[in-house]
Amino acid sequence: MINVGVIGLGDMGIGLANNIIKSGFTCTGFDLRAERLDMLEALGGQSAHRPREVGEHSDAVFIMVMNGQQVLDVIMGKDGLLKSLKPGATIILSATIEPKDARAAAQALEGTGINIIDTPVSGGKSGADNGTLTLMAAAPKAVFEDNLTVLKAVGEKIFHVGEEAGMGQTVKASLQAFIGASFTAIFESLVLGSKSGVSGQVLYDVFSASGDGSPLFRNCAKLIMDRKFENTGSHIGTMYKDLGISMNLARENGVSMFTAAAAYELFQAGISMFPEGDNWSIVKLLEQIADTEVTW
Repeated sequence: MINVGVIGLGDMGIGLANNIIKSGFTCTGFDLRAERLDMLEALGGQSAHRPREVGEHSDAVFIMVMNGQQVLDVIMGKDGLLKSLKPGATIILSATIEPKDARAAAQALEGTGINIIDTPVSGGKSGADNGTLTLMAAAPKAVFEDNLTVLKAVGEKIFHVGEEAGMGQTVKASLQAFIGASFTAIFESLVLGSKSGVSGQVLYDVFSASGDGSPLFRNCAKLIMDRKFENTGSHIGTMYKDLGISMNLARENGVSMFTAAAAYELFQAGISMFPEGDNWSIVKLLEQIADTEVTW
């Protein structure tokens, strides 16, 4: 029996834990919030009071926290995983962080016999809940293959994108630039059509049937037209953070990012106005400027 840990039991982490348990693994988890630990126990998992305790009970540990500093604290802190994981165990870094922080985490593990798979995910809360996430995994091939059964418990499309930590995060940063720019294009096009007198239903039907029709568009447009801007599992703060990572990567590599930069600025304005909202809440800012509302 493989014992799997999850550190960070937010919307994404609790979904990981649920699918790990459903796949027949034992699961030990940690979160700073007691109510999230209660949720884990209700699913059949075991709660821990610190990352170190998760490591004591685990052969592989997913880390699903918000930023690089939290990742490094979970691994190297006074009650971190380095205090308890045994040689041969694997840290599965599923959080989206700066590539340099993933490399720093890997460097901290050198000489310990503990493996790391740098594998940020895509698919949002629904993907985490349904075990259908896309994984961008960077690790030595042997480590990747040894942990493939565990990865398949949470992911449907699993790509081995490189051998070195940081490559998974680099792929994710590139993807988020694409997704962020796509979001802003969707928001603006819907507001343009609405302001010009086209019904939301017509916009939805035509755009869905076009070459740019996609699950991303259909989900986004439906939430906007249903006026669901909070608690849909895609918090604006997460995308804003991710776009910041994309822009930092672009600066480090001397890459011009005209559309991604515009998306980042729009998300910055959106998070200032709707800090508790989800990504789609940005359309309300554009609606205010245009004096219109995108509805069915």
